[in-house]
Amino acid sequence: MHIKLLGTLHAERAGVPIVPSAAKPRQILALLALHSRHIVPVADLMEEVWGAGPPRSAPTTLQTYILQLRRRLRAALDGSGQLVPARPAVPPGPPQPTDKEILATRHGGYQLQLADSAVDALEFERLTRLGHAAFEGDDMHTAARLLAEALALWRGPALADVPHGTHLSIEVTRLEESRLGALERRIHADLRLGRHREVLAELCALRGRHPLHENLHALLMVAYHQDGRSSDALIAYRRLRGTLVEELGLEPSPRIDRLHQAVLRGEDALAAWRGPNPAGARTGLAG
Repeated sequence: MHIKLLGTLHAERAGVPIVPSAAKPRQILALLALHSRHIVPVADLMEEVWGAGPPRSAPTTLQTYILQLRRRLRAALDGSGQLVPARPAVPPGPPQPTDKEILATRHGGYQLQLADSAVDALEFERLTRLGHAAFEGDDMHTAARLLAEALALWRGPALADVPHGTHLSIEVTRLEESRLGALERRIHADLRLGRHREVLAELCALRGRHPLHENLHALLMVAYHQDGRSSDALIAYRRLRGTLVEELGLEPSPRIDRLHQAVLRGEDALAAWRGPNPAGARTGLAG
């Protein structure tokens, strides 16, 4: 069974779709998948679907939604794709898990029992952790490869066709932040591998989508400078400074200024950007 959350919601087993058409069961499936192998409390599920003031019928309705999801699981497990009661069968090989084992009732909540590799968002997080660890270990080839694999799992905005209640909104924001962090780190690794020409177009597009994100502007400056286009790097700096002053009333961070000075002096821009960062760079995601 595989569930995809990094884009539109998609879930299937052996080609049999599992995703319900109604909005509220989709929210429940998405939240359970994001917390696969962990118990999601009934209170959290109800808050996600109905907000802070659920109706008195909410517990019963939630049970109905869970039964509907199990029915779809059962249809996928028996391979028929038909939403019918389970049929006794004796398939060859080891016994297969039942719908109640995959979507289990626990004390105070429900638990979806799937491996991390079966949920694209969880696989993204695993690959991202490994990629960041490789970067911190100065293994740029491995970091760039793992982070590229993680980013390739995205097919669009997370849960693009699922309503977002309180909990899914938090999870989607977290995933999108992690995606941007992985993208920034992957580009940084590519620059350290001398791939500045390969990432220039990508960085120009990202600058347009995130005009207040200092780190992305800095990486664009580095790429221009490495490509022998220092004038374009300085234009990128002036554009960032103008946007920060106009939108936030702020000057660029000391780290960006250090990079700016390195470009002006014709020094190693990447080394200047990798230097100490006592004040920290701002990474606003407006755009």
